[in-house]
Amino acid sequence: MVLEEFVHRLAEYIALVINLLAILAIAIGAVQSAVGLSGLLLFKADEAKLMPVWMSFGRWLVAGLSFQLAADIVETSIAPSWADIGKLAAIAAIRTFLNYFLDRDMEGLREREKAKAEAI
Repeated sequence: MVLEEFVHRLAEYIALVINLLAILAIAIGAVQSAVGLSGLLLFKADEAKLMPVWMSFGRWLVAGLSFQLAADIVETSIAPSWADIGKLAAIAAIRTFLNYFLDRDMEGLREREKAKAEAI
């Protein structure tokens, strides 16, 4: 029983650390993008200069979502109930959905950037 309690507590701490990494990734991306966008918007930069900032922010968001999903998996990995499994499935589906569309948007930005570079 002592070992099981230790493993549960360890999983909680690991999940907490991973969630902190997710928050940190999203916060860094948000601050970096806010600074980059504010500077570019103040000087009325064209869309080509704004795209790399959005792409960078998208990568940070994907990293944050991935960390959050990992934390949820760790939290649920030790003796989950059916309710825990259902919650994890719903969270995983939502985050996968968000990740898919974010990745698709980033790919669209990359294609537009590539097309503009080839046109020049």
